[in-house]
Amino acid sequence: MKILHTMLRVGNLQRAIDFYTQVLGMQLLRTSENPEYKYSLAFVGYEGGNPGQAEIELTYNWGTESYDIGTAYGHIAIAVPDAHAACERIKAVGGQVTREAGPVKGGTTVIAFVTDPDGYKIELIQTKSTTYDGGRQSDTKSTDPLRSA
Repeated sequence: MKILHTMLRVGNLQRAIDFYTQVLGMQLLRTSENPEYKYSLAFVGYEGGNPGQAEIELTYNWGTESYDIGTAYGHIAIAVPDAHAACERIKAVGGQVTREAGPVKGGTTVIAFVTDPDGYKIELIQTKSTTYDGGRQSDTKSTDPLRSA
């Protein structure tokens, strides 16, 4: 078994696509329309999505502009080599950082949180090779999907 995708209901499909592609650096993988049932789908992800990586399915139910997220939903997590740099890039392109990069409470892993236009939380987790070490960070050779370029 493997995770294929996570579905999020969004109030504006183009706004959601713009956030996930322009702010988080994902690719728009495919879209579909279903006029009979009045919904549109867009799949976004990294590195071409499935089968290599799970995707996010953005679902727009025509005429529904917002949803209550509820108290059960937590967040989507994305690995980044440098959470501080990712936050700076996200802010530079208009994204909302809701928790700046820093060590997780009670641990050393560096995390940050951003919020998408519909209010969903996305956790940025700095890869293990670059954990917080008293204010210093080690370098990494990984590719950061949220890199400044």
